[in-house]
Amino acid sequence: MISSRDILQTIQMIHEEHLDIRTITMGISLLDCGSDDINTLCTRIYDKITKNAERLVRTGEEIERDLGIPIINKRISVTPISIVAAACRAPSFVPVAQALDRAAQTVGVNFLGGFSALVHKGYTQGDHTLIASIPEALASTQVVCSSVNVATTKAGINMDAVAEMGRVIKKTAYLTRDSGSIGCAKLVVFANVPEDNPFMAGAFHGVGEPESVINVGVSGPGVVRAAVERAGDCDLATLAEIIKRTAFKITRVGQLVANEASARLGVPFGIVDLSLAPTPAVGDSVAHILEAMGLACCGGAGTTAALAMLNDAVKKGGVMASNHVGGLSGAFIPVSEDAGMVDAVRAGVLKLDKLEAMTAVCSVGLDMIAIPGDTPEEVISAVIADEISIGVANNKTTACRLIPAYGLKAGDEVSFGGLLGAAPVMDLCTSSPAKLISRGGRIPAPIHSLRN
Repeated sequence: MISSRDILQTIQMIHEEHLDIRTITMGISLLDCGSDDINTLCTRIYDKITKNAERLVRTGEEIERDLGIPIINKRISVTPISIVAAACRAPSFVPVAQALDRAAQTVGVNFLGGFSALVHKGYTQGDHTLIASIPEALASTQVVCSSVNVATTKAGINMDAVAEMGRVIKKTAYLTRDSGSIGCAKLVVFANVPEDNPFMAGAFHGVGEPESVINVGVSGPGVVRAAVERAGDCDLATLAEIIKRTAFKITRVGQLVANEASARLGVPFGIVDLSLAPTPAVGDSVAHILEAMGLACCGGAGTTAALAMLNDAVKKGGVMASNHVGGLSGAFIPVSEDAGMVDAVRAGVLKLDKLEAMTAVCSVGLDMIAIPGDTPEEVISAVIADEISIGVANNKTTACRLIPAYGLKAGDEVSFGGLLGAAPVMDLCTSSPAKLISRGGRIPAPIHSLRN
């Protein structure tokens, strides 16, 4: 039974504490679109997306109006294009990315994810073609996002792919240099990628998913921060319980929206991703939650412990609220999208090595981090390898979204606009890992029978 107090609390969360549904994402299978002719393939992809998602944006707007709950983004994820285009022997998949972009803009969504490849144990010819196409694809489209999974805990790390992604990121940064190297903000390198993630830029529609599905991503850093501030000087066990109860309420709102979207669109409900996803808006910061918990500044000693507790409490509250929690679910730490983290970087407190430590206990990884534009390819690859190793060793999803801001150096700032925000360019050690990266091959999967 929902009480009037619950209703009033939800209204307060929406109007005063920045609670929103960050995204309704429709996953669409493109497995039946395959063709050995790239023009036919592009036509089939465009037709299927525009048919299946023609009511997605309008339905999201209707739900927003009827329930009074802000829904920030409407998105689409599709089957990894390296699989869909496998039968097509075209030298480039850029035309496919452009067809995806046209379809996305026709139906009016904010982003479309799935220009993706899964290469954790090796490449197919389609994987090679897709990865080589990424820089031009992201430079010639507006809303298409790309991801590459280079490792899993069971397979180990494909270091050939890690090395290649360093080169791909550098080329993408150069081709989009006139807009702050924004192409790299639409490109993620993963370990242990989930198949049902509604958040960009890493979303794609996994091969184990149904023909189409509705996944919802909720967000509420401002709500959690307000709850922590109201808690006062309680002990940490009590504070964890308060965060857990708050996450429960946030997730129930997401479940309501997901059920409504599923029913109105006639598409099965998949999961609620209960990640705390910050925005550049004041009051919508994960860093500020950590500071409300007792840190003087995010990035100082104690940050990793505070983030670990926050992440755990959010997950515990979310799984109580929905039987279908999935995606990434936890706390995101994208630097450019979090006003508190930007301030911490500017203050010189939050540095890249601390961010890497934080990724061992948060939802994703080194996310939306601007680095100097002249960073060598092998250094980018090595940073990716370090981050991916954390995911593989800990059997969790980790990822890198690094942006070598062309022409900028440490201390400069780059702006992307909108939810992507702006970020100080962070310094990083450029001691050469070239010999390590050039070895290639695959780092074997870790042994978990001897955990200590």
